[in-house]
Amino acid sequence: MEYQLPPHQRCACHLLNLVATTDASLAEAMNDTYKRLFCATFAKCQAIWNKTGRSHLASEVVEDKCGLQIIRPNATRWNSTCLATERIIRIIDEKGEDSIRGVCDELKVKMLSPAEVAFLREYSITMKPLMKASNILQSESSVYMGWLLPVIHQLLSKLNRLEISSKTCTPLIRALQNGLHKRFGQMMEDPELAAAAVLLPKFKTSWTDRADVIEAALTYLKQHLETSKNEGELQRESSDDEDFFSRPLSKTLPSPFELDGYLACASDNMELLHSFPAIKKLSLKLNTALPASAACERLFSCAGLLFTSKRSRIDSVNFENQLLLKLNKRFRK
Repeated sequence: MEYQLPPHQRCACHLLNLVATTDASLAEAMNDTYKRLFCATFAKCQAIWNKTGRSHLASEVVEDKCGLQIIRPNATRWNSTCLATERIIRIIDEKGEDSIRGVCDELKVKMLSPAEVAFLREYSITMKPLMKASNILQSESSVYMGWLLPVIHQLLSKLNRLEISSKTCTPLIRALQNGLHKRFGQMMEDPELAAAAVLLPKFKTSWTDRADVIEAALTYLKQHLETSKNEGELQRESSDDEDFFSRPLSKTLPSPFELDGYLACASDNMELLHSFPAIKKLSLKLNTALPASAACERLFSCAGLLFTSKRSRIDSVNFENQLLLKLNKRFRK
């Protein structure tokens, strides 16, 4: 018996990480004005982050003058920089620039200029959709492979709208757009991934305006539904030959008409798939996988916490049971 593995699918969150770091850094080479403003702004922010991270007294000064603590970026997580910039903007909005100015005076670092504060605010707004897209795709519940293309298309749409109103971060937006097209361009043309999105009642055919992508997805679905229908008829004929008194099955809609009926339904609830058996079967096949490997990495992290040096002789069955209990403890009442 030959085993056929599904095609390799790269982790969407890792690709977004590359877009937000490697591709975003190319914006500095596009525009000298953006490069000078970016370097000056983040140099002052980095000075604040370094001071608050090295001294408890500095943290107390921030707490006293701002009422909030400064979030420090983490080199291993690109979105920590976005969270850190959002915290500075939040302090300025809620407490005023005098609070940050007082912190800078106490810590003896340079204060952000009004132009740099405006740049920091626009940078945070630009990177926020990318951060939200990553958070959606790295979830392990209510997210399927069919979410990948709708999320990427929506992300590109948001960046296009931001480009119209952007004043200082236009090079960054264009760098992010180029990075998304470079790393997800082949996926966006894949009819199987588009079909997976169509087979989710939440999206169907409304997630993109590209008629060629939807047409390729519908063609893919019709071909596979027809193939599964023919296979089902062959299996039914063989079972009829073996059982002389077999009863004919009740008539059901042909697969192409079943697809039309599914697309015509206004409901966006996953329960809709139960009304269309062939559609449900194909949706399970295409949407079982996750678009990112974050759930697997969390599983390995939990396994590392259980399988310590003092428990190295634990039985494999016992280890698997403990891991399942730890990961599914929220289902226990």
